[in-house]
Amino acid sequence: MAGTGQFRQKFRQRFADANSSIRKIKREDLRSVMTGRNAAFALGAAIVVIVIWVFNVGGGEDPTTAALRKTGASSPSAIMKEMKETQAPAEHSALDTPAEVIEKEKAERRSVAESDRTVQNPLFNESVEVDISTRSVAITSAFSGQRIVVFGAVHNSLQATAGQGLYDVIIVLEGLKSKLVSRRKSNVAGLWINTQSVEFESVPSYYTLSSTRPIAGISTPRVFDQHGIGFNHIRIEPAAKDAKRLPPEELKSFRDGIIRLKAKEGLYQRKPAGVEFIGRSLFRTSIDLPANVPIGKVVARTYLFRDAELIAENTAAVQLKREGLEALMYSFAFDYPLYYGMFAVAMAVSAGLAASAVFSRGSH
Repeated sequence: MAGTGQFRQKFRQRFADANSSIRKIKREDLRSVMTGRNAAFALGAAIVVIVIWVFNVGGGEDPTTAALRKTGASSPSAIMKEMKETQAPAEHSALDTPAEVIEKEKAERRSVAESDRTVQNPLFNESVEVDISTRSVAITSAFSGQRIVVFGAVHNSLQATAGQGLYDVIIVLEGLKSKLVSRRKSNVAGLWINTQSVEFESVPSYYTLSSTRPIAGISTPRVFDQHGIGFNHIRIEPAAKDAKRLPPEELKSFRDGIIRLKAKEGLYQRKPAGVEFIGRSLFRTSIDLPANVPIGKVVARTYLFRDAELIAENTAAVQLKREGLEALMYSFAFDYPLYYGMFAVAMAVSAGLAASAVFSRGSH
């Protein structure tokens, strides 16, 4: 009987050890599964990020640069036609229906067409034709700026070579205009607080001036005032209520403050020798759009001068619009705000649960 009791005791001990080992194995397997799930989640997230980056980041050479190298082309019009044919078609948000896509394309074509116009001085035979390397710039989540090329040709050009310098060209790129409030801080009892403000109307969101030489030697301030050419001649007018209560000197200081801050942000730029002739009639300039350039239409106004006289002008436009993931999230947020809020809450809860699982596992 004693032998039987010892046998039972040993059996129970071994059974308990085996049961403990099985539980330990199950816990380790569970940890392995959780680790595998976390790894799979991380791998999936990495794949999504890579796919978004691949689809959002563009590549390739600017077609205008290649076309403008062909100085032996048959005519300036041939180059202009070639560049228009190489412009990429517009893209649209994944949330757009076919009817909405068609309507947006029509609206964009009307908007760009309305911006294109040519003005010629009847006292001169020359005229100018201008185009832009692309009529549509995609603003995606990976957008870090883009270089565009404004190029054109002087018809009936009288200069024999590019270096003769008979003509001057000024190109102004201007974004959408909106109201803007300029504020001034003052030291009050040791604290810097806003004490004065002026509201300005029609402030360009973006402004770049490129010319063959400094504009002071091209024409007169009167001409620049008429056409808004140059930082000192941009048409930034104060609201009527502020224009009456402040003297002109005060208004000018607020206006200069807006231009100074815009220039500091890279939204107002000057290139006094940015336009170059690459033949007796062809000219071009490169413009670097900053990463923070506002969405909307940017109009390129080109002015042709001879002997300080404005003899011709032409206008073209480029559309800056959201595309890819940036456009999808923007449309989702503004077209379906309720679902966007629910999605944001769900993502926040999921991120919190995932972080909690990671930290709790690390504490064991």
